[in-house]
Parts: sequence; C-alpha cells; structure tokens
Amino acid sequence: MTKISIYPGTFDPITYGHIDVIKKGLKLFNKIIVAVSDVDNKDYLFDINERIEIVKKALFFDLKLNKNKINVIPFNTLTTDLCKKNKASIILRGLRAASDFEYEFQLAGMNRKLNNSIETVFLMSDVENQIISSKFVKEIVKLKGNIKKFTTKSTIKALEKKYV
Repeated sequence: MTKISIYPGTFDPITYGHIDVIKKGLKLFNKIIVAVSDVDNKDYLFDINERIEIVKKALFFDLKLNKNKINVIPFNTLTTDLCKKNKASIILRGLRAASDFEYEFQLAGMNRKLNNSIETVFLMSDVENQIISSKFVKEIVKLKGNIKKFTTKSTIKALEKKYV
C-alpha cells in the first residue's frame, strides 16, 4: 500500500530543519507532498511562486533528492481537504522544541476532528537543526549575517537577492 503524507508549511524560506523532516519522512512514506501554504493571514517575504521555486531548488538542485518521491505544490485550503484530494492519510509535522508541541498538539486534534481517517505524525529534526526557524534566518540575512549552516545555497541566494 502506498503511504502518502502531506508536509504543510509556509517554507518562507525552507531551512535545514524542514529538510531534516522531509529526509526522515522519506524513510517512512512512499511519497511526501510538500504543501506550501498561501493563506492570507501571513506576511510572507516571498510570494507563493517564489517559495515553491525555492523549495524545489533546495530539494532537487542543491540536495538532489528524488523527484519521484517528493511533490511540491501550493495550497490555500484546509490541510485535511488537501489530504483527501491527494489521497494522503498522513499529515507530517516537524517539532523543534517543547514550545512547538502545544500548538502542534492542538492543530493535530483539530485536524483529527475534521477528518478522523487522517493521522498526524511528528518528526524532530536533528539536534543541530532544532534551533533554526525561517524567521531567524530572514533576520540574520537582513542584518548581513552568515546563514550557510541554516539553509541551502540556492535558498541563500534567493534571500540575499531580497535584501540587496
């Protein structure tokens, strides 16, 4: 049986923390759909098309991950509706620290109430990547700091273009 998971997020921008979750997810699932959110309640640095392109370059150009096992798509619906549309039975979520858990626990519970046939699986990134957040990466770049330990080369180029 094919196990498809949806990994939703804003990915503004993608970081090594996100990438850790994707790599670990590839060991568990046949396919991961990286779903780039475009809901209106966020203030994004990159628009949806830029974020999708950045994610694709990071995963397929910089890291050479398997395009047959990963699909990158935009979405602006409920994650449970996206799962149903893509025949995915699992929502993949990353945890960095205990502070993430309460929000993620509530979100998983709400998703379960919306569709009880969908499970949420939490994966932690490696210890060295647990402190990374897209927010901090953007702030460091804005202040001309070095972010090569936090994200891929193509993502760094995209960030630097925004702040030049």
